[in-house]
Amino acid sequence: MNERGVSKIVVLIVCFAVFFALAATNSFAASKEEINVGVNASLERFDKQIKGSKEFLEIAKGILVIPNVTKAAFIIGGQYGQGALKEGGSIVGYYSLAAGSLGYQIGAEKYDLVIIFATDEALKKFKSSEGWEAGIDAEVTLVDIGANVPASTLVSQHPVVGFVFDQKGLMAGVSIKGAKFTRINPD
Repeated sequence: MNERGVSKIVVLIVCFAVFFALAATNSFAASKEEINVGVNASLERFDKQIKGSKEFLEIAKGILVIPNVTKAAFIIGGQYGQGALKEGGSIVGYYSLAAGSLGYQIGAEKYDLVIIFATDEALKKFKSSEGWEAGIDAEVTLVDIGANVPASTLVSQHPVVGFVFDQKGLMAGVSIKGAKFTRINPD
């Protein structure tokens, strides 16, 4: 196959990936009740699986919880999830996570994501954005779930801290850099 034929195939694959990503966003939209159940279950897993979880939650000005983020890739990859932002124990908004990637990758996985906003400034910036992007609007420091770093030490140096846990599937490593978080209005 010549170079032009390969280019057409790549363009076709990208178009299908974009189409299915957009279709999945609408067809798999969860209700508030479904998101709330997932968020609460994710926070229970967070408490069981993350060392120092209670200390992180006490320090947090806001907690973004995206349960069951789904990531799949075959050269072109994408990930999507829906969750909620909590302040003072109450849900104050619902958000989606969407990200795409291109490269040598294959597989699928699900995981939970919790992002701790440790300062009022970091939380305010997240809430006021039209589409907050990890790595652009703020650097999210992903914490190794086995790390034994005191929460106060970590958040004093990093105002936005993320945890990826409860991973299931066959992909190596998770990155949320470039992931876009957008406010949604579920039914």
